[in-house]
Amino acid sequence: MKMSGERLWITALGGVNEIGKNMYLLQYADDIIVIDCGSKFPDESLLGIDLIIPDVTYLLNNIDKVRALVVTHGHEDHIGGIPYLLKQLNIPIYASRLTLGLIENKLKEHGILRQTSLHCINAESTLKFGSITTTFFNTNHSIPDCLGIAFDTLEGTVVHTGDFKFDMTPVNRQYPDIHKMADLGKNGVKFLLSESTNAERPGFTPSERLVGAHIEEAFHKAEQRIFVSTFASNVHRLQQIVDAASLTDRKLTLLGRSMVNVVRIAEELGYLNIPEGMLIEPADAAKLAPEKLAVLCTGSQGEPMAALSRLANSSHRLMEIQAGDTVLLAANPIPGNERNVARIIDNLYILGVRVIYGSRSELHVSGHGSQEELKLMLTLMKPEYFIPIHGEYRMLHHHSLLAEDVGVKSDNIFILKNGDIVESSSGVVRQSGRIAAGQILVDGLGIGDIGNVVLRDRRQLSADGILITVISLSQADGRILNEPDTISRGFVYVRNSDTLMVEINQLVATTLQGMSKADLGQWNIIKQIIKDTLGKFLYERTKRRPMILPIIIEV
Repeated sequence: MKMSGERLWITALGGVNEIGKNMYLLQYADDIIVIDCGSKFPDESLLGIDLIIPDVTYLLNNIDKVRALVVTHGHEDHIGGIPYLLKQLNIPIYASRLTLGLIENKLKEHGILRQTSLHCINAESTLKFGSITTTFFNTNHSIPDCLGIAFDTLEGTVVHTGDFKFDMTPVNRQYPDIHKMADLGKNGVKFLLSESTNAERPGFTPSERLVGAHIEEAFHKAEQRIFVSTFASNVHRLQQIVDAASLTDRKLTLLGRSMVNVVRIAEELGYLNIPEGMLIEPADAAKLAPEKLAVLCTGSQGEPMAALSRLANSSHRLMEIQAGDTVLLAANPIPGNERNVARIIDNLYILGVRVIYGSRSELHVSGHGSQEELKLMLTLMKPEYFIPIHGEYRMLHHHSLLAEDVGVKSDNIFILKNGDIVESSSGVVRQSGRIAAGQILVDGLGIGDIGNVVLRDRRQLSADGILITVISLSQADGRILNEPDTISRGFVYVRNSDTLMVEINQLVATTLQGMSKADLGQWNIIKQIIKDTLGKFLYERTKRRPMILPIIIEV
């Protein structure tokens, strides 16, 4: 192979050592291609945070080299960060038809659709970005129009699989293009970046088609209304639910904004076939006999504000779930969501609802390939070097072992952290250096303005509450004009803690009286002394550490 002397860099801004916010960079010479730009949801430690997106500082510092964003498929962990990226860096986007439809909807919500250059691609497309030639191949997953990507450079071919499984009987007849994958391997793959979600799971992942029969069976057995909750983006699953409703002569209504959006987009683009007259508005559902209605709703992951959670709490404004209804949870909880899902199931049982859930129900199969499929991908591609992506460390580790099993040298496998660079120059491959790669927290309209200090304060407030003490001082001579007034929120219930509140006020007054005139003239010193004194006293009395906020008013 001819070598150019230029450097080829591969790195991740998100997606390794974590599930979610997938974002990878390929840089050859002066051309950078971005692969996916996803988001992920916060865990319980990130109080009040809505979304986590990748840190794109490196791209902003090299804006003149960024050629395009190429998207593998339309799941949130691959497209959720795109609007935030485009507000800082307006680059052209290349994606398949359904993926592009979902991205357009996001950009419209953020008011930036008109400024964005969107390009529809498919498995037959060939793109040229500077010195990088980009081609595609079909894979299948739990959403239509998924693509793997091959980047051809003078340093060799880099293949990114996207999310995939090998489903030989796909619901939508979008088959994985095994022949094209084999051709890539035959022609030589220098680097393979392959997803690792199910690297711990032996065997093969079952076909999505198997789920359809179990959904139909549940629809036939349901005596009243039937509620189905699944991932809104799993269009294959949505079609099977529509088919089951049609077979049992039920009307279908939708609850949840993301469900309404995906169904509308998928139907408009021809990926979802809903019989005319089947869809009805939630307000019209009450007019139907219970056995004539099916409800497709969001909330399979236990999201507190999603439709299923509100139904389980009897707080949904459009519909009330009743004893004798059936709920199908056609999705398994993502790790970390188990507790929330269990809480919803408990609430549904309390309401007298028949709930069908869990692995025994066979209402869900993964969209990710298991160990034998990951080995098949490796065998087809025959990579010289392997980089497992899209997974927590244990998943990447197990995937690396699978690669060794099928013949990849252990020295040629790189388990990376976000920001680590794998470099190839004149045929020499090594791990070299790092770029900035952290996470940006989105809270309401604020992007990146919430840092460790704010999060620490939120954790302290959630753990022990806040104590506010108001002090009135004379502007002329610094005298205390009134007895301090203390307010408790989330610390103690004031009506039951009269003695403690009196002691707090007395302690504040005594502390102020013992301070010198010089100190009384400096508010920062007053506040720090009061915090230290009260903090020690309250911990001795209550073993709690509330946030203490002194407020000084000069009169």
